[in-house]
Amino acid sequence: MPIDVLCVGCKTRFQVSEKFAGKKGPCPKCKTIITVPDKKDEVVIHAPETSGPVGASGVPVLKPIARTEARMPMPAIIGVCVAVAVTLIGALAIRIATGGTGNVPLPLLIIGSIVLAPPLAFAGYTFLRDDELEPYRGMSLLLRLIAPSIVYPALWALYWLVIAKLDLAGSDMMLTALIFIVPAVIAAGAFTAQVSLDLTFGNGALHYSLYLVATVLLRLLMGMSAYWQGS
Repeated sequence: MPIDVLCVGCKTRFQVSEKFAGKKGPCPKCKTIITVPDKKDEVVIHAPETSGPVGASGVPVLKPIARTEARMPMPAIIGVCVAVAVTLIGALAIRIATGGTGNVPLPLLIIGSIVLAPPLAFAGYTFLRDDELEPYRGMSLLLRLIAPSIVYPALWALYWLVIAKLDLAGSDMMLTALIFIVPAVIAAGAFTAQVSLDLTFGNGALHYSLYLVATVLLRLLMGMSAYWQGS
């Protein structure tokens, strides 16, 4: 096997036969007398060993798993945009129909909170999921979106029942109650997103907050109070 030699004079690299190991001779370029290193002094860098089966030539027979970047498909983006546009138009129509009084029928509010949950949960997962984890797709994702699509509207209903039960609407204690109720509701939503969609607790809180902020903005758009059924 040839020995790699570096001339100390002109810094030229060349190879000589191993039979010249330990001997002296002139550099073929600048004629500087150099000593050929012994085989034991030669540094050999080995390529890292590959795991898994290899062929006769030593080349791995299995290819590494290629990761594909998960992006929201264009039909889904269009669907979410259409849903947002329809929702905004509907909210404006309700405001016009009620004269901005905020007297929106309770069944309509319940239906709206339920219909908004799935697309917002889907959009939130697309942006907040952990990029290091394989994303859920297709039917697997749809099944995992069931929990937030049910729990998020249910948290609104629970909030409504607590305020009504304590008769806090419009009272001086309303702001104090919100300081305790809102963090508890966000924590419950974050836990739901964490368990169902494998989000971190922080991203789970953002996931639920996306739904919460969207519903609050729609209430304001319809002329309602941001935190209660009345105007």
